Amino acid sequence: MRYTNYLLTTLLLLAIAGRGIGQTPSFITDSLDAYIQKGIVDWNIPGLAIVVVKDGKIVTMKGYGVRDLSTKAPVDANTLFMIASNTKLFTGTVLAQLENEKRLSLNDKISKYFPEFTLYDANASDLVTIRDMLSHRLGTKTFQGDFTFWNSTLSRAEIMNKMRLLKPVGLFRQDYGYCNSCFMAAGEVVSKVTGQSWEQYVQQTLLSPLQMTRSTAVGAGMENKENVARPYTTSYTGVLNRVPYDQWDNLGPAASIISSVNDLSHWLFFQLDSGRYHGNRLMPFSVLQRTRDINIVTSSRRSSQLPINFRGYGLGLVVADYNGRQAYWHTGGAAGMVSNVCFIPQENLGIAILTNNDNQSFFELLRYQILDAYLGMKYINRSRQSLPAFRKEMKTQLAEIARWKTSVKGNKPAVALPAYAGTYTNELYGQLTIVQQQNHLAFRFNTHKDLTGTLEYMDNDEWLMKYDNIEYGLFAIRFKIAGEKVISVETKANDFVEYDSYTFVKQP
Repeated sequence: MRYTNYLLTTLLLLAIAGRGIGQTPSFITDSLDAYIQKGIVDWNIPGLAIVVVKDGKIVTMKGYGVRDLSTKAPVDANTLFMIASNTKLFTGTVLAQLENEKRLSLNDKISKYFPEFTLYDANASDLVTIRDMLSHRLGTKTFQGDFTFWNSTLSRAEIMNKMRLLKPVGLFRQDYGYCNSCFMAAGEVVSKVTGQSWEQYVQQTLLSPLQMTRSTAVGAGMENKENVARPYTTSYTGVLNRVPYDQWDNLGPAASIISSVNDLSHWLFFQLDSGRYHGNRLMPFSVLQRTRDINIVTSSRRSSQLPINFRGYGLGLVVADYNGRQAYWHTGGAAGMVSNVCFIPQENLGIAILTNNDNQSFFELLRYQILDAYLGMKYINRSRQSLPAFRKEMKTQLAEIARWKTSVKGNKPAVALPAYAGTYTNELYGQLTIVQQQNHLAFRFNTHKDLTGTLEYMDNDEWLMKYDNIEYGLFAIRFKIAGEKVISVETKANDFVEYDSYTFVKQP
């Protein structure tokens, strides 16, 4: 027994000595800066901001590149980005805190607060709870309905009303499908319980106490703020294009917070210090634990590329193992901006990365690279490993778009252009208007302020659908024709918005 204890102690000391007590990995001290500089060039990212915190201190916090390609203004630690779905943990946290205060239960039915709320399935309508909404377990597809809701003029009440039209493809409480409208609906419970809007309550309960002075729960007017990143994408063209800021506020509890890495370092310290900030307890640790409990398993299969064996979802958090540690993270995707926030309490380690090109994977690969360094993984350059596949995919997409464009030869469609003009309807979305403009068609989606574009006839009954906002994409689509009559059209948008196409039926 003494020999066994001695051996175990010796091995432990050797392990600690090999790692170095309190020592920052050499990748972080010697290579991180160059790795990021090369990464933003390889992945065509205008600007990136990062913070890494460890053991209650900031290891690194800085900006790279530019926040605006036209002015060349640099990114720094205070540059504001849309953090998009990293908003979700803020919503999950305030609802868990309200439960701790006995003002609600996460197992309360949504109908307790919104008696008129219904889902497609009657049983789900009767049973659905706040927890269900925060866990993406309604059985709908990932992003289902987002084309209708995202950037639209619909109010939160109108979105909740339309959720009854989201036909599930899976089983309630069994199948995971990422749902932004669900998070918004859950967040609306805050106002019913507190008498304050979700925005006001998040500001009062989290942003202000954490001294996140640059952050706000309202995205509107972001473009007018100082030191703010501009959104860009390389999707569909291969070159950087400026895109409009998202108008997320109608889905606020799911996505509307804007922040900087400086402010997010406060959020990470709060998470890693069990609900304390600067030594002052803001919330019981049990509240944070509630957000980290797995409510639905999303994968139990070992990753071929990463040291991950399982994943689940809590209340606005992905929960996974990473090389033997329990890891928590979330990504955020807005038009022209993608981000992630990650923390590993066992290592007292936190990371936040914000970027302003949405068509790249570097924002996640960088997180994994840092985790690898701190958690003793053998070095693999994850950016270099993933870049060829990304470039191949982009090359394929651009070649297909080029083929579509060369197919526009002035051929005549199945019926005369005036027959295509008119109003089309989709039960979930509403109205689409198509008008003739000289030798092509123009379209407008009516519950969006400026979601417009053109339709040019190619050949073989295919049309080239080009959105004026490149974020939504370019696609080959078809009309359904019966004789000389136009029956319907099937439209598509960027998978970043929603995976499914929409069928719009032409009205008499």
